[in-house]
Amino acid sequence: MRLSTKGRYAVTAMLDLAIHHGEGAVTLADISEAQGISLSYLEQLFARLRKNGLVEGIRGPGGGYQLSRPPTEISVAHVIDAIGEGVDVTLCGGKTDCQEGERCLTHELWQQLGGRIHEFLEGITLDSFLKRKNVNAVVRRQQNDLAVETPRLRKTVA
Repeated sequence: MRLSTKGRYAVTAMLDLAIHHGEGAVTLADISEAQGISLSYLEQLFARLRKNGLVEGIRGPGGGYQLSRPPTEISVAHVIDAIGEGVDVTLCGGKTDCQEGERCLTHELWQQLGGRIHEFLEGITLDSFLKRKNVNAVVRRQQNDLAVETPRLRKTVA
């Protein structure tokens, strides 16, 4: 199984919003700069995230996006599912036509593996992931880099 760029970028962008949860809206331009994701790609991802209720768009001055609920209530699996990624490691996309239109010998194995991966991702919330020591160190580094490069200072996660 390989998670696509779309899935990786969506999770990264949602983690960026989780870092700033409670501080107000974050612009896609800020996320783009902080995470190195193209603005046009973020616009596509956020259309899906908004449609699936994970983010809210705030219009006007000071507008941008924010999480629709606390980061303790949004799992990585929610993000992956919202953008239409899913977790499927079968060769047939779950259609059971992997071997000349029929189920292959190992279909059930790969289907169960996909289920376990999804369960694993359901157990990781945005909040719990950001609290990991190594992840928090990356957040602090990015915040320090942005503080040097731009006049807008973003709050660092403690």
